[in-house]
Amino acid sequence: MSAALQAGVVTHSAAEIARVLENVRTRGLLVTAYLGEIIFQSLVLKVDERGKRLQLAPSPVRAANQALFARERCAFHSELPGWHVEFVAARPHVGLHAGTKVIELEFPQVLATHQRRAQPRSDLRPRLVIRCLADAGGITPFEAAIVDISEGGIGFLAYPSDIVLEPGTVLRGCRIELPEGGGFVVDLEVRHSQPVTIGKRRVMRSGCRFVDPPEQVIKLALRYAAK
Repeated sequence: MSAALQAGVVTHSAAEIARVLENVRTRGLLVTAYLGEIIFQSLVLKVDERGKRLQLAPSPVRAANQALFARERCAFHSELPGWHVEFVAARPHVGLHAGTKVIELEFPQVLATHQRRAQPRSDLRPRLVIRCLADAGGITPFEAAIVDISEGGIGFLAYPSDIVLEPGTVLRGCRIELPEGGGFVVDLEVRHSQPVTIGKRRVMRSGCRFVDPPEQVIKLALRYAAK
C-alpha cells in the first residue's frame, strides 16, 4: 500500500483504488455488502481501471443478488491483513466474464482504508450518554449515539443499517448534545463505516473527523475523552 493510504484515508485516485482492489482479488478475499437484513458476499473477479468496470462473482444466495441489483449504488467492505477496506460502486448489472454471467459494476470512484487511529480515542463510559443529531444541516438528518471521541473526531453508533454513509461524505451541521445540557454544532467527514451487531440487531458504526472545528469543540472533545 502507498504511504498515502497508510494513514487510513479516503482516496479518489483510480490507480490507488485499482491497486488495493487487485490486492483483494489476488488474495481471494471476500467483499461484503450489507443490504438491510440481507448480506451479499462474493469474490472480485476482475478489476478493470481502463474499462472503468469491476466484476464480482454472483453470490450463491439468490436473494442477495436480487437485493444488490435493486440498489443504484452500494458500499462494499473487505479485510486485508491489518486493514479494513471500504469502497463504493454503482449500477450493478449482469455482465460476462470468460463466457460466464457475473455481476458488473461501474469502477469505484472512492475507496477508504482504515488501520489505527491518528489520535488515541477513549471509549465513552456506558453511563455517559452523548447523542448526535447528524446531518442536521443536510437532507437526511438522523440520530446516533457517540461511542468514542478524540480531538480529531468521533465514532458514532446505532444509526439504521439502511443509511449508507460513503467515505468522504460530509455531514453538515451535526449537533452534539452533552449530558449536562447544551452542546455544539460541527461538520463531520465520514472516514469509514463498519457494521456491528448489538444483541440480534445489526447497526452501523462510522468513524468521522471534525471539519475545521473551532477551539471550543476541541476542548470539549478532550474533556470527554479524559472521562
